[in-house]
Amino acid sequence: MPINNNIDIAIIGGSGVYDIDCVDIIEELKIDTPFGKTSDKIAILQINNIKFAFIPRHGKGHYLLPREIPSKANIYALKSLGVKRIIAISAVGSLSKDIEPKDFVVPSQIIDRTMGRDSTFFGNGIVGHISFAEPFCPDMQKIIYDTISSLSIKVHKNSTYLCMEGPAFSTKAESNMYRLWGANIIGMTAIPEAKLAREAEICYSMIAMATDYDCWYGEVEAVNNNMVVETMKENINNIKSIIPALIKNINNDITKQCSCENSLLNAIMTDKSIINDNVKNKLALLYSKYIGK
Repeated sequence: MPINNNIDIAIIGGSGVYDIDCVDIIEELKIDTPFGKTSDKIAILQINNIKFAFIPRHGKGHYLLPREIPSKANIYALKSLGVKRIIAISAVGSLSKDIEPKDFVVPSQIIDRTMGRDSTFFGNGIVGHISFAEPFCPDMQKIIYDTISSLSIKVHKNSTYLCMEGPAFSTKAESNMYRLWGANIIGMTAIPEAKLAREAEICYSMIAMATDYDCWYGEVEAVNNNMVVETMKENINNIKSIIPALIKNINNDITKQCSCENSLLNAIMTDKSIINDNVKNKLALLYSKYIGK
């Protein structure tokens, strides 16, 4: 367990975002967790005297499928550093003509279409049910949207992210069905990250970068990997300007009104007197204030 546990902000990098340029690298941490290894080492970086953590979701070199990402280990490790707010960066397909490739999106809702992913810290003798009506932190959404807007970069808000299983992209029938459901963008990684962050009482919000129109839009070519990679390269330049401004704005925010840090206040159903000591020890970092040690 790292000694330095006062890192307030973390960034989880998605496709194409495996490191961050123009920052001071303080150290790289290999953190052991009860849930296995993290996707990669966690880098402690610094911009304008503000320290923050960074981890590449798919690992450097992009070797982890969406369903293989060790999200429980990643979220637990960030919690151990003291992280209170996570900015998730993700490449997405657009399901709306208004959201063009290269646009940025700050989603507010999720439709979960994943299958069998391990999306909870609960189980094995402890039962809990978090409120997930608002899956992304509303405070973080506002800061991210306002920051990107201030840089004159095209950005959308109040959008719904559909999380598919992958790794194959959608069929046309699926893509059109998701549009009928009201989804605006589609990706493969917001789940289980968002659920686990909420269970860990960490604010979580996303910067989604549109790379394509999935396959519903007949006027353009259906999404392929080349298309995603090439558009991501162009988006990275915008990310380089967004991150320093965003880190500064989040660090300076003193108007926090969300309830993310108290998500478990009434969520745990199990009588703490019957919870196994091994389970208590395993989850002590997350839940000792509710179930004891």
